[in-house]
Amino acid sequence: MSSQPTLLIVPGWKDSGPGHWQSLWTEALPRSVRVQQDDWISPTKLAWVKNLTQTILEQPGRVVIAAHSLGCIATTYLPPEAVARIQGALLVAPADPERRAVLADFSPVPYQPLSYRSIVVASSNDPFCSVRTAGAYARAWGSEMVRLQNAGHINADSGLGDWPLGLALLQSLMGSCVPLLTPQNVL
Repeated sequence: MSSQPTLLIVPGWKDSGPGHWQSLWTEALPRSVRVQQDDWISPTKLAWVKNLTQTILEQPGRVVIAAHSLGCIATTYLPPEAVARIQGALLVAPADPERRAVLADFSPVPYQPLSYRSIVVASSNDPFCSVRTAGAYARAWGSEMVRLQNAGHINADSGLGDWPLGLALLQSLMGSCVPLLTPQNVL
């Protein structure tokens, strides 16, 4: 097994397009792998969790997850063999599947502690998940909570670019073995 973790980029519903911090990180950061889904528009929990699990198990060692929106929720459903490989998770703007019928298959959201270090990042004005709900997730999962003011859904529309704060949070999860994770590496 490799001692340096692989960064897994886990997009949410409808994927993360150009200009999204996940897309910028995928292009710029070494040892990053983007999880692909067969259906980005009509997601099912079974298919998404299966693809995420397979991607984790294909990596040579431990992984750190950088998930967005529905990708955060899919991460909480992982089976034990995948969870055992996770070093940490950055869970950004988690979705509230009870608010959108197309995401209902991911409901109810698991409210059990995660067995790895995790950071939930939420915005005070996210239109898809209230900061209160995100805070409840963080408490239930045993995650650290970072609250951003007026950052929307923390996506390309939020104008974050390569998102230096996110990179710093990611660095804290990756550990000191990854000295190359600096904003200068990002496009």
